[in-house]
Amino acid sequence: MRVYGINPVLEALRAGRVTSIRVGERGGDRMRDLLTLAQERGVRVERVAPESLDRLASGGVHQGVVADVEDASTDYSVAGLVRGAAAAPLIVVLDGIEDPHNLGAILRTADAAGVDGVVMQTRRSAALGGAAAKASAGAVAHVRIAQVVNIARAIDELKDAGVWTVGLAGEGTTTYDAIDFTVPSAIVMGAEGTGLRRLVRERCDFLAAIPMRGHVGSLNVSVAAGITLFEAVRQRRGQGGRPPREKS
Repeated sequence: MRVYGINPVLEALRAGRVTSIRVGERGGDRMRDLLTLAQERGVRVERVAPESLDRLASGGVHQGVVADVEDASTDYSVAGLVRGAAAAPLIVVLDGIEDPHNLGAILRTADAAGVDGVVMQTRRSAALGGAAAKASAGAVAHVRIAQVVNIARAIDELKDAGVWTVGLAGEGTTTYDAIDFTVPSAIVMGAEGTGLRRLVRERCDFLAAIPMRGHVGSLNVSVAAGITLFEAVRQRRGQGGRPPREKS
């Protein structure tokens, strides 16, 4: 996998996943920190022309550095994410997020919120490298990810493991902050534009909505993920939460 940008490469270095680095002539303290860490980790660094970096990054904003890294750790199972939780699991399930910038932003928020893992589909989903890694500010190197063939079956597996599944949907009759996220929980996010697929929606224990007060009818999926995840964080700090109501 190839990542670019100073933060993504730094985080991949810290995670021990970088195999080689190519840099241009860009200087600055952050680049020097990156090169120092690469030297400490014994990672080969090659200086190349700027146009070579542009090509390697497929036109992305590389900030003067591109790295080859071992693939993100996606060898987790759904059950493994649940077992690996130190307390009540908090998991994010992504039902067909195809925009790499949205995927990266969700992974960045998931890491900041301290989730126990992300479940995503192997097909019809954005790739984890390149633009997604850049948008995640390097979080892709740290978030535990389980890639599955079928999201609906993954939700059934979570429910069998005692995890309550909450789908975010505009038609939800419960507001997101009326859900009790102090219990083992999985927040299920639908694809851009289409939302949750029917089978996925039907599998969720609850459907929750984020109230909209303005003129637009929905939020960007990564923004919705941030709002809901940090409501879960707020509740888990001991400030409480109300029990959820079953969907009608």
